[in-house]
This record gives sequence, structure tokens and C-alpha cells, in this order.
Amino acid sequence: MKNLTQKMIREALVKRLSEEPLSKITVRQLCQDCGINHNTFYYYYPDIYAVIEELFETSLQSVIQEYDETSSWEKSFLKALEPCLENREAIEHIYHSISREVLENYLYKTSGNIMERFVNSILPEVQAKESDRKLIAHLYQWALTEALMHWIADGMKDDAVEMINRTGYLSDGTIEEALRRSAADNQKSDN
Repeated sequence: MKNLTQKMIREALVKRLSEEPLSKITVRQLCQDCGINHNTFYYYYPDIYAVIEELFETSLQSVIQEYDETSSWEKSFLKALEPCLENREAIEHIYHSISREVLENYLYKTSGNIMERFVNSILPEVQAKESDRKLIAHLYQWALTEALMHWIADGMKDDAVEMINRTGYLSDGTIEEALRRSAADNQKSDN
């Protein structure tokens, strides 16, 4: 029952966010939409912002569970973007609210998780420094997060699928090359 009520509240919030800014949404409205009382809402959440955080956390956990190490980082990242693509108006309302940081943290954590797993899965035989593998993953994490925040700020007009796939195409081989350079430096220091 707990998960069902929480899911109902999250869905009601997303529906409302697709119609109006976050600043105009009240707990009272969400309770009416769900057919629950205030006490039930406050049993699960201290405020609406906690619902937003849970929305993104739930999505992040889904991406982590579905990640396939044989998959490209692009496919995994596009899977993580599905909530944004399916709920553009809601995402724009979150972006233009005080919960913008929650959205940015979701994109940052998601891209970091995907890139760290991807970088660690490729060329395992190359003796790159662990710190360099982490640095490479972080560089992509920062770049992807910033690119997506700008995409949202620009009204999500560009095709996100094309943008991610094109980024992957243009940067193809750069991670492998960076890992080989790290391994070469590692080997030089051993001699």
C-alpha cells in the first residue's frame, strides 16, 4: 500500500507539473488528485520537493538496474533521459523552480554512474591508472550534465537522441585512446 500511495502522489505531481509551474502546486491539490488526506501525504513526504527528489531517485535506481555493460554509454544515457523526454513540460517547470538543483543532481549522478561503469568496462586488459579511469569518467559526466542543462534551458528544442548519438559518434575512440595513454605513462613510470 505504501509504494502504491507514493506512486500515486508522484504521478499526480508529474501530471500537475505538465500543466503548471511548481510554485503554483499545493499539497492540498495533490491530496485532492489522489483522494488522500493531508496526514497521508505528510506521512510519506515532508513537502512537495521531497516528492520531486524521490521521482529522480526512483528513475536513477531504474537506470542503474537496467544498465548493461555491453551497451554503449549513449544507449544507457538515453534510457536515463526517458523521464525528461516523456515529461518535457514537467522538466521545464522543475528547471525554472527552486528544485532545479534536484534535476541537475539527477543528471549528474546518472551520467556519472553510466560513465564510470562504461569506462571501467572497456579495455580491462589495458593497465590504465585507476585515478585516470575515474578522471575520464568525470570529464564525460561533467560535459554531459552541462550539455543537458543547457538543452533544458533552451527549451529542449533540439533532438536529444540525435545530440547524444552525435556526441558518441564524434567522441568515439577517445576514451580508449585516453586509457592507452594512461597505461603508457604507467609503464614509463615502472621502468
